[in-house]
Amino acid sequence: MARRLETGIDILDRKLDGGIPPGSIVAISASPMSQSELLLYQLTAARGSLYLATERSDQAVRDAIEATSAPVGSPTVRDISGSEPLDQANRLIRALPEGANLILDTANVLERREPPRYRTFLSDLQTHMVNTGSIAFLHCMDGETAAPQNRDTTLHMADVVFDLKTDISGTEIENRLAIPKFRGGSALVETIKLELIDEVGVDTSRDIA
Repeated sequence: MARRLETGIDILDRKLDGGIPPGSIVAISASPMSQSELLLYQLTAARGSLYLATERSDQAVRDAIEATSAPVGSPTVRDISGSEPLDQANRLIRALPEGANLILDTANVLERREPPRYRTFLSDLQTHMVNTGSIAFLHCMDGETAAPQNRDTTLHMADVVFDLKTDISGTEIENRLAIPKFRGGSALVETIKLELIDEVGVDTSRDIA
């Protein structure tokens, strides 16, 4: 089996035969009403991470990471919400060291840029991830409004896709994670039922038919 890098989230590492191949781009699709940020925060526990914030301030992200009871690391957090987020992201990514995490939260802002520029950004990102043996996680919000114009490009270029669905029914909130795409490995044939409270855990409650 090819070498894998642990995600830092035990349930995912078990399901993915140890983690994710270095050099991968991972797209994490989730509803904005879910607690998908917990996934991002726990990813920082596995290794050095560069966290690029496009919508929240860098201080807001740091405060949220410090406030969680989940196991986390000490990521470098940078705000790239300026007028040229693609250029800002490129400059910071070029300095990413070997074997690191890049977390882009959210990718939506970049996905709204001109398609040729965005495709070039993803191509350069993929090359840098491979050259450094790192992993990029792109947090893709999937809300009620139309998806950004370059969302299909993101999902096509991604090596791995995490699709988190949140369903609210009566008094129950259910989070299910599907991994329908996994280049260099096997996509999961079943979803993982997660608890997203103060950290990422497995929901062991039984499904009722």
